[in-house]
Amino acid sequence: MNQDPNAEKYLVDSIRLAMENVRQRKTWPFGAVIARDGAVIATAVNEVDALCDPTAHAEMQVVRAAAKVLGSTDLSGTTVYASGYPCSMCLTAMYLAGVKKVYYAYSNEDGEPYDLSAERGYIEIARPIEEREMKIEGLRARDRNDEDLYEAWKRVAP
Repeated sequence: MNQDPNAEKYLVDSIRLAMENVRQRKTWPFGAVIARDGAVIATAVNEVDALCDPTAHAEMQVVRAAAKVLGSTDLSGTTVYASGYPCSMCLTAMYLAGVKKVYYAYSNEDGEPYDLSAERGYIEIARPIEEREMKIEGLRARDRNDEDLYEAWKRVAP
């Protein structure tokens, strides 16, 4: 049983946002709503093409918008309602922001025939680092002319 009485309504809202994005802007079919305690904080659509920004997914945009509305990057207690299954980037951003729950309307399986599945990113990240397509390599570089970067952060961190 669905514990969130607003889940279906806000998911339909996310779908409507996505449909408007498709019909008016002729672009990606993704929309998102973020709410806390039943009150909508922000809505967003995928703006990857409009902003020439590969990170401007609907979920990223709604997290950014909510943080601005609330004046904080702490989105603890919020719920995101997304038209599609969030990609690994968006999911990670939601974890970092403290989003407590995510609902999605269209699954990766729904998106697969349209090349709209987020599954590839999850598969890639699950691989051992040495087996990933994109190589990631640590190189311990330090600026010897200044104090240690992390020590400087520790000194000024809130």
